[in-house]
Amino acid sequence: FCRAEPSDKQKLVKMLQNLNEIPAMTGDGVNDAPALQQSAIGIAMGITGTEVAKEAADMILADDDFSTIVAAVEEGRRIYANMQAFICFLISCNIGEIFSILIATICGFPEPLTAMHLLWVNLVTDGPPAIALGFNPPSPNLMTEQPRSSDEPIMTRWMMIRYLVTGLYVGLATVGIFVEHYLSQGITLANLANWSKCGNTWTPSGGMPACDELFRGSNRRLPQSLSLTCLVVMEMLKALSAVSVDSSLLQVGPFQNPWLILGVLFPFLLHLGVLYSASLGVPALAESIGMSPLSKTDWFSVLFWASPILLVDEILKAIGRYLKSRKQNEKNKLVHQ
Repeated sequence: FCRAEPSDKQKLVKMLQNLNEIPAMTGDGVNDAPALQQSAIGIAMGITGTEVAKEAADMILADDDFSTIVAAVEEGRRIYANMQAFICFLISCNIGEIFSILIATICGFPEPLTAMHLLWVNLVTDGPPAIALGFNPPSPNLMTEQPRSSDEPIMTRWMMIRYLVTGLYVGLATVGIFVEHYLSQGITLANLANWSKCGNTWTPSGGMPACDELFRGSNRRLPQSLSLTCLVVMEMLKALSAVSVDSSLLQVGPFQNPWLILGVLFPFLLHLGVLYSASLGVPALAESIGMSPLSKTDWFSVLFWASPILLVDEILKAIGRYLKSRKQNEKNKLVHQ
């Protein structure tokens, strides 16, 4: 509505509030003050507006340009979407770490990650990508989406399902690459589930190392390094995918946020530096964290287990876009009725 009388503005605000809408009202005169104060968002003119109108308003347009309101709405939606991306990244990764320990414990396998590994992931490799997600650009269809409900939580039911599904795959892949290493050594799943009884109820066959060498020391450090590196790679890929909450990577690529690229490269290079610290002349660094260098075959295995996280995230994004589109269509039908 435009060019409305001050009394009509109040009536319009009341009508919209009765319809559970969130009205915003603009004004510049003294008579507009009641409507500005009554509305959810009162907007006063910064140049031509009176001091009374500015005092009653929640927002002041410094340039008296209504297009500034649109820019402010877009910035607010971008900040909200980036908060969701930040939360989705961190919670998905943390749930994945929990699932990896939980799955290994339930199956009776050795721990794929030590306490030092979890500390390394949470303090070093999670922080920079999470901070960089705050600089994500707005998605292409951000301003065409329907306004969200004021009582809608930032962590919706669908977002929680996304966290759990993504975290479940992260946990399965972290344990999977750990188990795969022992299977390639000729150890069966049953023996691995009873690894603590090695030497009592079963013994390694063929040319396999003894029990102490197989599940302790440097021989156990290699499969744990595989699990840790796989987890780090998945988190970096997850961060690149989180450049947009719902838009596909093909539509909104990670290179639109240069800070995210830096936030992913820095911790990954730091991880490589520790992983191959023996080649750099500091072998004690990798040993203190519990890492062993990986071969080319090991890296192929890491990519095999880690890369499907992108496919999982793309499928979840597609489902999210469908659910959001269906919700908007239902809301449009109610409005037309």
